[in-house]
Amino acid sequence: MTTPSIMIQGAGSNVGKSVLVAGLCRHFANAGLSVRPFKPQNMSNNAAVTLDGGEIGRAQAMQALACRTPTSVHMNPVLLKPESETGSQVSVQGQRFGSMRAREYGTHKAELLPRVLDSFETVGRKADLVIVEGAGSPAEVNLRAGDIANMGFAAAVDIPVVIAGDIDRGGVIASLVGTGAVLDPADRALIRGFLINKFRGDTSLFADGMRMIESATGWTGLGILPWFAPARFLPAEDILDIAGKAGDADDGAPIHIAVPVLRRIANFDDLDPLAGEPDVRLTLVEAGEAFPGDCDMVLLPGSKSTIADLGFLRAQGWDIDIAAHLRRGGMVMGLCGGYQMLGQTIDDPQGVEGPAGATTGLGHLAVDTVLATDKTLVRVTAVAPIFDATVTGYEIHMGRTNGADCVRPLLDIDGRPDGAMSGDGLVIGTYVHGIFADDGFRRAFLDQLAARRGRTGRFGAVDFAGRVDAVLDELAAHMAANLDLDAFAEMAGL
Repeated sequence: MTTPSIMIQGAGSNVGKSVLVAGLCRHFANAGLSVRPFKPQNMSNNAAVTLDGGEIGRAQAMQALACRTPTSVHMNPVLLKPESETGSQVSVQGQRFGSMRAREYGTHKAELLPRVLDSFETVGRKADLVIVEGAGSPAEVNLRAGDIANMGFAAAVDIPVVIAGDIDRGGVIASLVGTGAVLDPADRALIRGFLINKFRGDTSLFADGMRMIESATGWTGLGILPWFAPARFLPAEDILDIAGKAGDADDGAPIHIAVPVLRRIANFDDLDPLAGEPDVRLTLVEAGEAFPGDCDMVLLPGSKSTIADLGFLRAQGWDIDIAAHLRRGGMVMGLCGGYQMLGQTIDDPQGVEGPAGATTGLGHLAVDTVLATDKTLVRVTAVAPIFDATVTGYEIHMGRTNGADCVRPLLDIDGRPDGAMSGDGLVIGTYVHGIFADDGFRRAFLDQLAARRGRTGRFGAVDFAGRVDAVLDELAAHMAANLDLDAFAEMAGL
């Protein structure tokens, strides 16, 4: 492949690679280039449905937005979605490949590399520049054999690498120098530069540190990037970032929404638009904590393993909290897996999520779910009659839900009903993700929720999509002001 390309890897996990790639994508797109993001292998339960009918990691969807280009399954050809401590569902070029344990997946990497290279070639055909994101850290050299995520991929396509270090967590000199020390010489030779991310304070104080890293590694220092607070307004992909999703509203906000942090929580970017509402207080309820008694709505998020997370929910006593919340007149909403949990039964006759069999749901909706191996992946535009609003979103689930409460659907998708509602309107479920990102729907929904509690608020005033786009421009400018992006472009082959 002759398209100029460069890869961002990290000296550790969660060093900010996804945001760095997004900022670089927007910077070079603003310079007039046709830019594309690429991530060979991703592990995340936060996925996006692409325009070509598959799924990729949410971060690659954000990076495509930064490039101002449509999403494609080829931007993230291998997506691992953890279903248990040791196993994941594997999607290849946007479609379900199977579920397997880590050791079994390792035996498939060799056959997946050609698919990854095919996608990389496809992405590059329409690009002036491809910016690649690694996964985790190349310092995990015990995983180097058969690697397709970091140095294995970089070596296969002979792409230059820039390593990012996170100074906020401490030990950044050791992490960068140590990464170089443990790598095979051939892999180490692919690394052309490094940068420091998430610096708080006076960056000149780390000038000696930069020189030490350059001297020890031979890599070119591309700069120190100060902490970028607005990054919290960008959709996060890593589950480690979920704590940053709680909003800034104070205790007196007119609406209080509680969200249980399920063990296999999925598509938690559904929370971002709500967290950005000044008049909404969003509380993330962690394991071992009780639901706040003053919350107005409990929002059950999506889950990659609905039955297992339903058991986890019960183990925390949250089923009791939800029942008490409803007795107090509160509202409950379930999104996708959360919707399935609210029903009477979840039947898994084919053993999609584990041993075949049926599980009793929370029983707050008169619906029953049957899980199946076929997966729904579709973007939708719908009407929400009770909120007098249109809404766009996407479906990404395995299963069908039917029952008496489906006669009161939440959405009408071109004549196809979706979701269900209890007779008193206090319990709602839907399979459609992303609905709160629609400013009109979010405003109508929160207005009605507040009215139920005899309150008012200023909802939906924030242009969610517009703010994300503006933050991407701010991020690009921030990176251009603090990093040597001319050197970066030269390394990429521009």
